[in-house]
Amino acid sequence: MKLRRLLGVMVKELRQMRRDRITLAMIIGIPVMQLLLFGYAINTNLRDLSAGFADQSRTSASRMLARDIVATGVVAPVLEAQTPQQLVEAMRRGEISIGIVIPPDYEQRRAEGREALQILVDGSDNAVQSAAAQLARMPLDGAGFNPLASSSISVVAFYNPQRSSAVNIVPGLVGVILTMTMVLFTAVAIVRERERGNMELLIATPVTSAELMVGKVIPYVVIGLVQTSMVLALGTWLFNVPVGGALLDVFIAAGLLIVANLALGLLISTGARSQFQAMQMTFFIFLPSILLSGFMFPFAGMPRAVQWLAEVLPLTHFLRLIRGVMLRGASLWELWPDALALLVFSGVMMSGAILRFRKRLD
Repeated sequence: MKLRRLLGVMVKELRQMRRDRITLAMIIGIPVMQLLLFGYAINTNLRDLSAGFADQSRTSASRMLARDIVATGVVAPVLEAQTPQQLVEAMRRGEISIGIVIPPDYEQRRAEGREALQILVDGSDNAVQSAAAQLARMPLDGAGFNPLASSSISVVAFYNPQRSSAVNIVPGLVGVILTMTMVLFTAVAIVRERERGNMELLIATPVTSAELMVGKVIPYVVIGLVQTSMVLALGTWLFNVPVGGALLDVFIAAGLLIVANLALGLLISTGARSQFQAMQMTFFIFLPSILLSGFMFPFAGMPRAVQWLAEVLPLTHFLRLIRGVMLRGASLWELWPDALALLVFSGVMMSGAILRFRKRLD
């Protein structure tokens, strides 16, 4: 082994890496992104959970209790209801994560040591259940102790009272698997045509850019629905994951995510020069999708700016849809903002891919 030849290969590789802007960006970007995400954005301590209050007592003591609960920082009031049933309905629609019920005879119950406060929890997210248990143990007044004995606080978990991790994870896995496979499949689609020499044949045909893009998407839609069916069947069979809502709504939600991811993959494909670059760019998208969507870490615990960034990711909206339909029994019509977000994302990405693609070899 000659040192001169070895150095020549090393210099050549460094120069090639310098010319490859995508690889250079990945070398710098991935460590920086992981550091920022894990150090700044990821926070396992839940704060500002959307909460609804049903103060049926409406006394100075009950209002003070409500203020003390908000002062803990765990919940943020977004809804004022008259009855517990209204809180349950709002929770099913995904409007709140926690419901606080103060009964009409709150002061008498508190004096007698009976159940004086009820906390309703959206059990489709295990992190929310943990936050509710934390809230029940927190000091709720300025004296530094909880004025309600633990026996006086009732925590009622809906949709997953057993706190089964599989019930919470399996619906989200549908989105994770579809994000990983669909983006990757189409991210290499156009690049593969160039590398295999098929682009010359496509140039000679009357196929338009829009027809080519849509034609490449449709077969993968079928593949994505097959993957969805497999995950749902195995989840139901092996882990007893319920499907509380309509099965058709589940597949429509999956279809919306599939189309969104395929459109994103096509846009990546129009900008990559090789299949390796396409896979690099896919990983650059996949990592924040997993970390910021609420699949691995609580969404409510992230800083507000990071939450705005997460709202751009398709997986964030799909997790709300799939958990709402499967675990809470909601309909897509009740969850229309997230469905609309996926439709808009798909339209923007597909339009960008069509505009960027040119039937040329250069």
